[in-house]
Amino acid sequence: MAAATTRVLGSKSPDCFQLRDPNSWVCLTELASDVVVEVGDISFHLHKFPLISRSTTLQKLIAESTTSSDDQDGGKPCTVQLDDLPGGAATFRLAAKFCYDIQFELNAANVVPVRCAAQRLGMAGEGNLAAHAEAFFVRDVLGSWDAAVRALQACDDGDDVVRQLAEDLLLAPQCIESLAAKACADPTLFGWPMVENYMARCVDAAAPPVMWNGISTYGKPRSPGAGWWYRQASSLRLPLYKRLISEMRSRGMSPEGIAGSLAHYARRHLSGLNRRDVAGDVGASDTTSSDDVVGEQRVLLEEIVALLPAEKGVATTRFLLGMLRTATVLHASAACRDALERRAGEQVEKAALEDLLIPNTSYSTDTLYDVDCMQRMLEQFLLSNTTAYADPLPEITADEAPPGELMPASTVAKLVDGYLAEVGTDANLKCSQFQQIVALVPDYARSLDDGLYRAIDIFIKVGNGRRRPWITECS
Repeated sequence: MAAATTRVLGSKSPDCFQLRDPNSWVCLTELASDVVVEVGDISFHLHKFPLISRSTTLQKLIAESTTSSDDQDGGKPCTVQLDDLPGGAATFRLAAKFCYDIQFELNAANVVPVRCAAQRLGMAGEGNLAAHAEAFFVRDVLGSWDAAVRALQACDDGDDVVRQLAEDLLLAPQCIESLAAKACADPTLFGWPMVENYMARCVDAAAPPVMWNGISTYGKPRSPGAGWWYRQASSLRLPLYKRLISEMRSRGMSPEGIAGSLAHYARRHLSGLNRRDVAGDVGASDTTSSDDVVGEQRVLLEEIVALLPAEKGVATTRFLLGMLRTATVLHASAACRDALERRAGEQVEKAALEDLLIPNTSYSTDTLYDVDCMQRMLEQFLLSNTTAYADPLPEITADEAPPGELMPASTVAKLVDGYLAEVGTDANLKCSQFQQIVALVPDYARSLDDGLYRAIDIFIKVGNGRRRPWITECS
């Protein structure tokens, strides 16, 4: 297990810095406090000299407060306020400890706000807080995948001041470049803590250890694989994640790697993507969740679709159809749905029947499933697979029927027959809709017509053996 990425600064015991009450910190020394620094609702009862010797900002504020104070002759501490300090009171407490040479820990989670606070407090120069934080960030944090991810998360934790300074000081861009470089390289060539931890977890602890010279050892751990970075990358908020993907693409990340990460991100952040009954789940949640949440999900889905590589086949058909189902329920833009229909249609022969049953959310038709969507995907399949449907082709008999995986047209024909059998039970399905989908599959694609006859029989009999009232019109 790799050691945590941390660095301890200061030499004095941390017991010197104590919480007096929920909103007040004090530094215990032989001298009484002569300055109170207020950061939000938290007060720090400190001493002028340690602060002004390290911070030019506090030096200026204390001088102004002392000059304008009417209470200085009474021996009362002067008060200064720090507004909009990066990281707030928690970060100032670390900066104050540095001024007193009290021990505290720099780590991947706090180095970004500490570096930003040091900049705002004017704690620059050799041996000062900004220099220590910068050195730790460059030498330790950027060298570790796990630490760089946590530092990048800290750049976008909701503090607008930290977010802006992290960009100005190039902290966020450096994290993104470091992560992209590691993801695009072979993870087994470097001793990154994240990969070491991954490989350590992969050791089968249940297997009996091998004894060598009295030392217990385990078998060789397996390689982390091409998608080892997906999980932690998906923990980033969308703006930073988009920048990371863009950087990876510019460094030559494969389209399959980009698409795999986007699929992982979508499954983690799009509620309902993995559910069978997406329409029911979202419909139920609409009564309890605000329109803002639905809008955020819609924007997230559209952004992910826009980031998908253009190459055919890099995203699985199941993922594309799941995104299309979710886009339909969320009423995503027409351009987004069209893009998903086109991409899924190009590889519809790899679809599962249950994934093709897209719920109908249109008010113009009453069918349970979006049959028009299925028709458009089949038309796209025809356009992108002209060789599969080139004619004329010799007639295919039952004995000569090729395997489905060797002939996409045959596979699609079986899917269409199964799809028609499913939607054929819908009493609102029109005869013209049924006929249009049947017509999209040429006769030679079917080695046997049993599936089509079954679908027709189901369509004619709506239920309980009753015929559709207009059956004579299209018989």
